Amino acid sequence: MNAICVIHPYKDQGTWVFDDPAVDLVKEPFVAGADEIIDRLTADIPEAAAGVTILFSSNPFPGSRFCLEWRRRESGGNWYCHPDSGMEGWLCPAMYKYFSQAPEKIYLQFKSRK
Repeated sequence: MNAICVIHPYKDQGTWVFDDPAVDLVKEPFVAGADEIIDRLTADIPEAAAGVTILFSSNPFPGSRFCLEWRRRESGGNWYCHPDSGMEGWLCPAMYKYFSQAPEKIYLQFKSRK
């Protein structure tokens, strides 16, 4: 598994989704609060809904500006909290395509696709 992973979410019919052919995901949705966290963290990126790049890792890396902290397991996925806002979001079992186990923290960098 890579130390830093990359996905390119975009909004499709009002829902944040992403495609990753390398792990057989097509229009994988962010739901249950994860979508609202993405809305908040992309608020300063012009035209974010058209697509952003998210770099993420279980380890801090240069350029990572945000962090999600693990809270609990539920329904095969895991709940994470964005401590700066107090928002919680559920990451579905697709996260195991990128991590062998749920990390205690996920470090993030959001960038414009343009």
